[in-house]
Amino acid sequence: MRSFSRLLCSILLLQLVGCASPVLQPSGELNLAPSLEAGRVIATDGMQLPLSLWQPEGKPVAVLLALHGFNDYRHSFVNLGEALARQGIAVYAYDQRGFGETAYHGLWPGTDRLASDAVMVLGLLRARYPGTPVYLLGESMGAAVSLHAIAALPAGSLAGVVLVAPAVWARSGMPWYQRDALWLAAHTFPGLELTGRGLQRRATDNHAVLRKLHDDPLVIKKTRVDSLWGLADLMDTALAEASSLVIPALILYGRHDEIIPPRAICRMTDRLPRSGPWRMADYPEGWHMLTRDLQADRVIGDIAAWLKAPHDPLPSGLEDPGRRPKHCAEP
Repeated sequence: MRSFSRLLCSILLLQLVGCASPVLQPSGELNLAPSLEAGRVIATDGMQLPLSLWQPEGKPVAVLLALHGFNDYRHSFVNLGEALARQGIAVYAYDQRGFGETAYHGLWPGTDRLASDAVMVLGLLRARYPGTPVYLLGESMGAAVSLHAIAALPAGSLAGVVLVAPAVWARSGMPWYQRDALWLAAHTFPGLELTGRGLQRRATDNHAVLRKLHDDPLVIKKTRVDSLWGLADLMDTALAEASSLVIPALILYGRHDEIIPPRAICRMTDRLPRSGPWRMADYPEGWHMLTRDLQADRVIGDIAAWLKAPHDPLPSGLEDPGRRPKHCAEP
């Protein structure tokens, strides 16, 4: 009887699984020339991506496109944008599809769509600032999008990339029960919303920032399961493409990061080209939101210095000469 009950449950579960699948937000059917306007980007399919700009006085010495993290939006870069603008660097940040003030808020847009938007905006910035070096910065999910976008960029079109706490926690590095639970949830109840309460993980030691995030209605508090599934797809792709990172890169990680586990960063650095032009800083007091932590000034100082002189020593002195986090075992 017990065996029959288990068989019946399995059959019912398989039928349930067949009734649902992860949902992607639709793309527009238009085929437009993209444009960079005041306060927004108009994508090729007509989607409007709200845009913020921190402009320095005079001609910028560099231009930076910043991609925000999961469930966040462009305002996460206010601190960074204002600081870099004072250093002569123009900073652009837009709400990625499904986040902030975009349409289909909370619905995953797809890995390729996120990357193609970044490639599109980088092209617009190169056209607006001919002769000025254009850089890409991604925080967490934005860093994963950056890695995927770089693979589609023409050689020589990007001066370099900054990867802040990169989201490269691929499924291959997750416990089996976590992978299986995510698959089951995404293929049975894709619209189920999770809050993350009870995980007891902090993104930063800056309590003022945490309060602002809590009170900001544009920051997603309840996450669809199929968006988590999409994020896992993106992290799988980002880790796989780390081996082809051949442009100058600055990778930043905090030892108190409770969002992206250290072993995920170790796996990424193991895949990076050993002779590639990438550098890494490992912050002993850093958390996940490195540009908003209590020691954010040190991180932003390193970013500004690297953007203006990618070969000079970082002012923090925290660059790892072995280009691997201290907690990683030797390969």
